Amino acid sequence: MKAIPRSPDYLRLYVITDRLLSRGRSHAEVVRKAIDGGATCIQLREKDASSRELYLLACELRAITREKGAIFIINDRLDIALAVGADGVHLGQDDLPVDAVRGITPPEMILGVSVENARQAREAQAMGASYLGAGAVFATATKADAGEPIGLQAIADICREVDIPVVGIGGINVHNTGQVIKAGAAGVAVISAVVAADDITLAAGKIARVIKKAQRPPD
Repeated sequence: MKAIPRSPDYLRLYVITDRLLSRGRSHAEVVRKAIDGGATCIQLREKDASSRELYLLACELRAITREKGAIFIINDRLDIALAVGADGVHLGQDDLPVDAVRGITPPEMILGVSVENARQAREAQAMGASYLGAGAVFATATKADAGEPIGLQAIADICREVDIPVVGIGGINVHNTGQVIKAGAAGVAVISAVVAADDITLAAGKIARVIKKAQRPPD
């Protein structure tokens, strides 16, 4: 397992898998094409698979992300993340507490935490989170439990409250990515904007270019 990158660049374009949105394409195809387009981090999110199915799928994606130099994160399942040597695990507010997970994982393991406000952000950082997934920034139908959108001002507030990188998530696409980056986020997490696209590589590339432009210092 590689050490946690010192730079938040690994979070620039964070693509989350979704079997229902991939239009019949395999996770492996989606992940390869997303990385080819500029995805820097892949999260395997598969709520309905059995533990064995998830493990086998994670093994396949671990090999692809290692080959292509992308960070690999498992959603929720610390056991699967450890079993396949993933770079990290992402935790929700109802999952195991971050400090409990930090106490049983290798020190280099990346721990991401979903937050909705500055209080949750401060708590997650204090417990040992490596980065935060903040949102939903905009309205989204992709996640049934996303809640009401928190908006760009909340992203800016969260970014000011913590020293660890923040990734905006929820309703993000090529048209609003720049706003999220300019609000202070180190990157954006997307699902349908890439996974459901006609051309996955092209869609990822367009978002990656918007991120690069938004991160460029003003002349």
